[in-house]
Amino acid sequence: MLDFSTFAEFSRTNCIGICAFLVPANLLTTLLTVILAILGRSSHQIWRSVSLASIFATFMIYHVYTWFMIGVVMLPTYILLALAITCLLTNFVSVILHKRYFCHQNISQNA
Repeated sequence: MLDFSTFAEFSRTNCIGICAFLVPANLLTTLLTVILAILGRSSHQIWRSVSLASIFATFMIYHVYTWFMIGVVMLPTYILLALAITCLLTNFVSVILHKRYFCHQNISQNA
């Protein structure tokens, strides 16, 4: 059985390493999603990028939550939380806009 307190302790103990990986990973995968959407790549490629970016953003939210659990309320926790939420929203907005723009473009070309 998984014990959340063990994962929370691991997350707080290795905070620098986790943040050093998750911050660039969030930014790069979100940038990749936006670039794929702008270039008009297939929905499959975009959803693959969104899935990976969402995993990183979710891990960042859980990591910040472990700090909130013990009462650490500082500027870096809010910045990391805002970064994760912004990356999640950017990814899903990219998917919606890609669908809206390229589906309408394909329909008008077929008509």
